[in-house]
Amino acid sequence: MAALVRVAFVFLALALAFVLPGCGGADKPRLVLWHAYRGEEETALKTVLSAFEKERGVSVEVLALPFDAYATKLESAIPHAHGPDVFVDAHERLGSYKKNDLVAPAGAALPPEDRALFDDAALAAATLDGTTYGVPLAQKSLALFVNDALVPNEPTSLEALAKRDGLPDGSFPLAYEAESAYFHAPLLHAFGGRMVDPDGTFAAASPEGEASIAFLLELKKQKALPDEPNGALVTELFASGKTKAVISGPWFLADAKKSKSYKVFPLPKLRDQGDARLRAFLTVDVALLSPDGAKNPNAVALARYLGSLPSARTRALVGKQVVATKAVWNDPEVAKDRDLSAFHAAAETGIPMPTTPAMRAAWVPLEQAIKKAVRGDATPKVALDEARARFLDAMKPPPPSPSPTPLFVAVSLVLVGLAMVAVKNAREPGFSSRFRASVPAYKYVTHAAVVVFVLVVLPLVAGTLTSFFAGTRNEPQYVGLSNYVQILTARGGPLLGHGSFWLTLLVTVLWTLVNVTFHVGIGLVLGVILSRPLLKLKAVYRVLLILPWAVPSYVTALAWKGMFHRQYGAVNALLGLFGAEPISWFSKFSTAFAANVATNVWLGFPFMMVVTVGALTAVPKDVLEAAEVDGATRWQRFRLVVMPLVAPALLPSVVLGSVWTFNMFNVVFLVSGGEPDGQTDILVSEAYRWAFTRNAQYGYAAAYAVLIFGLLLLMSRTMQRLTAPKEDKGRA
Repeated sequence: MAALVRVAFVFLALALAFVLPGCGGADKPRLVLWHAYRGEEETALKTVLSAFEKERGVSVEVLALPFDAYATKLESAIPHAHGPDVFVDAHERLGSYKKNDLVAPAGAALPPEDRALFDDAALAAATLDGTTYGVPLAQKSLALFVNDALVPNEPTSLEALAKRDGLPDGSFPLAYEAESAYFHAPLLHAFGGRMVDPDGTFAAASPEGEASIAFLLELKKQKALPDEPNGALVTELFASGKTKAVISGPWFLADAKKSKSYKVFPLPKLRDQGDARLRAFLTVDVALLSPDGAKNPNAVALARYLGSLPSARTRALVGKQVVATKAVWNDPEVAKDRDLSAFHAAAETGIPMPTTPAMRAAWVPLEQAIKKAVRGDATPKVALDEARARFLDAMKPPPPSPSPTPLFVAVSLVLVGLAMVAVKNAREPGFSSRFRASVPAYKYVTHAAVVVFVLVVLPLVAGTLTSFFAGTRNEPQYVGLSNYVQILTARGGPLLGHGSFWLTLLVTVLWTLVNVTFHVGIGLVLGVILSRPLLKLKAVYRVLLILPWAVPSYVTALAWKGMFHRQYGAVNALLGLFGAEPISWFSKFSTAFAANVATNVWLGFPFMMVVTVGALTAVPKDVLEAAEVDGATRWQRFRLVVMPLVAPALLPSVVLGSVWTFNMFNVVFLVSGGEPDGQTDILVSEAYRWAFTRNAQYGYAAAYAVLIFGLLLLMSRTMQRLTAPKEDKGRA
């Protein structure tokens, strides 16, 4: 008894040790701030928040989130009162946040006397429909990084910079992610074009847009730009001195400092357009108030403090931010920072990114149009017209709401049917006694059943219900089975047209069949080899062959994507040893599909190999010896004895591997990215694009997910029936 009391006191002391520190801070008002900063920017923000806590006597809980998941987290948390009081985000999402009631007007956080402190462009970016929704903090736009050993003075024009001037093969006058819509925007603006009009229409499909892409093609023709440029390649070219200049943003500073010497200038002028300057999109980081935060005086004070002069000075000097507070640029210490001043000059030429929600649906179509024109698959006009059609398709309003009565009737009939089955079973003789006898067994599995219900059944039900709606989270519109009808009828287009469900299903089935065939074939061969009793270093081989499976799939996918690069990839380098020409792996369906398959086979064969090795250990040696005595050859022993014995162990693995491959999002998304033109997308990546890149159509994406679930359920049941023993089929 005394021992139990001592144990109880120990637990009580430990509990108090955890609870009391929290109680000590309970007197302080608590605020929550979310941001997506990293490195120096995050350090500066924490310094500012620490000063605010001391000055105001409050506690600020800071949460850093990945930028890609930032908007989704806010959309999930704020409506349920679990989100931040204040959050820092790019202004271009303001339209979407306002539409979903995630943000409140700045109000007292930006009183009239403070407005004169900020750059006009930054203030305008934080304003929507005449209302200012936050305190502008920092501005970001693209600038020109030059290797000043090769370009000692500011280039007079883009054309002058793009001249090769005797550069050796493998070097380029200019490097940037030219096939990205964001990086192409300065050219589009220089030609007088726009991505999206203020009323939300797609404006890039215009003579100005065509001229901007034609100019890009001319740069490619002159070999002024590298093929298939991406961020890693641009960084590598600049660091190795193989490019004279790079177009990038403030995030490139850390990489630029690795080179011997560099300078930063505003983007150059375009002589072809009367010396019109290339004007990048200007992104403004804004301190925004959530609806709950706007009611909290401390949160309002925090948002105002973040934009204050002391805060801006710290963010400029420590975080290297191009702050939106004008007076900071008169500070001698800030002014002498060469890079900051250059980015400030670049920001002054930028065009604030539109805040309309239509921007989210415009990026991908424009990017696909640029890539299609660069590959030579279409002229700029045809590619941009297709982009406009895809934009309009993504922005299509939901259909009128049908009567929910048929759905209620169908659900009621299903529930009544289930109830009748339950009553029928309960009335069977002996049901009560069997149920009482099974109660102990039910107790053992109750916790597992609850976990499965919460983690599997509830999400399925929620996804199914979501598929009956369209519109935003705050204004869902019941559309019945319209999402399913739209998917199955290819949205009124050809059933096997671009991006249709049926064409994507064919690609997915082909993808699954090819991959599983290679997985099983390679795994079986390697498993048989590793099971040979006379093989030496067997353990070493097993470890080496399992390594591909042990590495996270996204790491492997990114590594293979690099190996398939046209100019610098290892695969083309190997082919070059045999005299083959470099291949643009992601420019055609066949080669892009092959690249995806090669990556996924690398990831998938170890699983089948391990299963095969395990199954082969269960094959009786005396059976093999008997077959050998009867004169069976090695092949006959394998085909007629070994395979029938290992097949029952392999078949469940084949089903499992088929399900994994059918939904292998990582490889398709990270290796080919659906290229060319979305042709290598599979069903699960297509569902992702409807949810996150095509005007946030969550209901439509949920309908895709339900159809995928149905297909996998049907496939599993079919394979189970086909591979069941004959006696089981007879019982079925």
